[in-house]
Amino acid sequence: MKKSIVALAFLMTVWSCQTKNENEMSSISENVITGIIARHPSETELFEMGVRQCAALWRDSDGTPADFEKFVEESYVSDPEGKERLFKKLSKAFEQMNGAYNQMAVDLQKPTVLEGDDPEEIDYIFGSYSPSAHFYDDMFSNKVAFITVLNFPHFTLSEKNDSGKSWSRLEWAYSRMGDMFTSRVPASVLQKDAAQLSATENYIADYNIMMGHLLAEDGRKIFPSDMVLLSHWNLRDELKSNYADVPDAHLKQEMIYKVMERIVCQDIPLEVVNNPEYDWDPFSNRTWKDGKEVTLVPEGDGRYRQILNTYHSMLEMDRFHPQLNTGILRNFEGSMEVSAQEIETLFIQLISSEQVGKVAALIRERLGRELRPYDIWYDGFKSRSSMPENELAELTMKRYPNPEAFRDDMPRILKTLGFPADYADFVASKVEVESARGSGHAWGTAGRGYNSFLRTRCGAQGMDYKGYNIATHEFGHNVEQTIDMYDIDYYTMSGVPNTAFTEALAFVFQVRDLQLLGFDTKLDDNLTLDIFWGMYEIMGVSLVDMYTWRWLYAHPEATAADLRENCIRIAREVWNTYYEPVLGTHDSPVLAVYSHMVNAPMYLPNYPFGHIIEYQLEEYFASLKDPSIIGPEIIRMYRLGRLTPDIWMQQAVGSPVSIEPILREVSRIIG
Repeated sequence: MKKSIVALAFLMTVWSCQTKNENEMSSISENVITGIIARHPSETELFEMGVRQCAALWRDSDGTPADFEKFVEESYVSDPEGKERLFKKLSKAFEQMNGAYNQMAVDLQKPTVLEGDDPEEIDYIFGSYSPSAHFYDDMFSNKVAFITVLNFPHFTLSEKNDSGKSWSRLEWAYSRMGDMFTSRVPASVLQKDAAQLSATENYIADYNIMMGHLLAEDGRKIFPSDMVLLSHWNLRDELKSNYADVPDAHLKQEMIYKVMERIVCQDIPLEVVNNPEYDWDPFSNRTWKDGKEVTLVPEGDGRYRQILNTYHSMLEMDRFHPQLNTGILRNFEGSMEVSAQEIETLFIQLISSEQVGKVAALIRERLGRELRPYDIWYDGFKSRSSMPENELAELTMKRYPNPEAFRDDMPRILKTLGFPADYADFVASKVEVESARGSGHAWGTAGRGYNSFLRTRCGAQGMDYKGYNIATHEFGHNVEQTIDMYDIDYYTMSGVPNTAFTEALAFVFQVRDLQLLGFDTKLDDNLTLDIFWGMYEIMGVSLVDMYTWRWLYAHPEATAADLRENCIRIAREVWNTYYEPVLGTHDSPVLAVYSHMVNAPMYLPNYPFGHIIEYQLEEYFASLKDPSIIGPEIIRMYRLGRLTPDIWMQQAVGSPVSIEPILREVSRIIG
């Protein structure tokens, strides 16, 4: 899964800032700016960029125009050696502070995200606290932020893509330093936003379905009595596991699909969530307690109220971002560094391609039945789908009786993938494994000297197959987090172009889960079909997320009930356009089931974008002399750090981000 929402909230804080007076505007006139520039005719265009960007952020509380002119004269570093020396000092200080803030957030969140005693009110209060909320206020007050902006101005995305092709690594590092201070968001707004994101995370983490208390239409309980599945991740994974030859497989899938519909439409009885006191028939929506039928109140709009609260928090942030003045722009052109229009066009090209219908026909033939909406999660292209999950679970629980056992096995996992032994031991030493209260996540470090965290579910009897599969995915994140933090040339280049690139490596690890258990599995045409079908599913989900946020921004006065109605409408429209012709069932709302819509605003497009990158990585790995020895190439690629997406891909695999390679290969496979 994704990096933790709290980590995302921290990053949102890191790339924002505060002002003492929310209504203050720049007090520096154009005459002052042009006068300063005119007095430095020998300086390059970068000087003018720095002066103008500083002036746009300067407030009366920062000083008079004369103070601004004096600041520029005293703080601009013109000689290259002095500039590099300043860059190194800023980098060291920011790494020290960011690393410490991140570790504080990690520790404060532990009671709410890890297995253990039930969190109490004080745990949630501390868990929603953002340690870095006032950091940027301090940096503007002591002028560090202005010194940074003046000497390392911000480049737009188009400027990075155009000029960055010829930049040196140091020039790239300077440009990423320029991304540090581009707006001034009040700490009170940042703290409120962090608290809201924490609330949505807690809502999802506690949204468990008691599968052992589900009733089929004939009254039978067909799931294990102790099975508890988190929505939606675990529900989806359980649905996938029933493509194997197991008792009541098709009925289990139909029941899970109905549960998903109830969650999306919010007519699920509120009291059956995370509560073993009731038996529930999701088909009729009737409930029983102690053998007697009872009437329970539906959840109503709770799910959509969480999204709406996040939207209102985002609106407050918008006022302080003059360039990227909506959450949509900040997510795509800011965080992803790809426009929403490019993403939408890319996704529609694939989900409307002729290859989709051909792959669907192959799935229909394999299943021997007409397709159903939940077949967007068809798992039959994976080797494990022919192996009963209970047998895999027995194997993983024996091998990993506790999180520590997985941690101890991480060096072997890396060596299996061809990582040099010393490097494998080093990477594994920088990752801590813990048992998650929710489905699991990876939380990276923000500075060298700290470890990353791998969280997955690990029950009293050990780590079942679902937990292991998630753990391999999260370990892929941790490997990325370690390489491009500890093995990077400049701190400001640490990380990846966007989160799709860390998802890509997580997918690379996850798809090899059986290989890492010692099974003789091969990455062949089935892998291509599996990745393609996964793209088809998650691209539709992502479009629903994107269109829902567009609708919200067009309807700022919407209520939670309005949002529920229109989110479901959007999900059905996307389904009817791109999925009903392939999978049938008019007006299915299932594309709106993803929990990320609730606890990770607009994060979902990173998954299909990551799948596109994953396939291009896999295609590159397949071209190697020994395709099983991918460790050295992973190290090379992720040492590239935070280039823009297309430039990273060009340097990693020799081509830009594109769906053409997988469309071409699918056509070869199925004709």
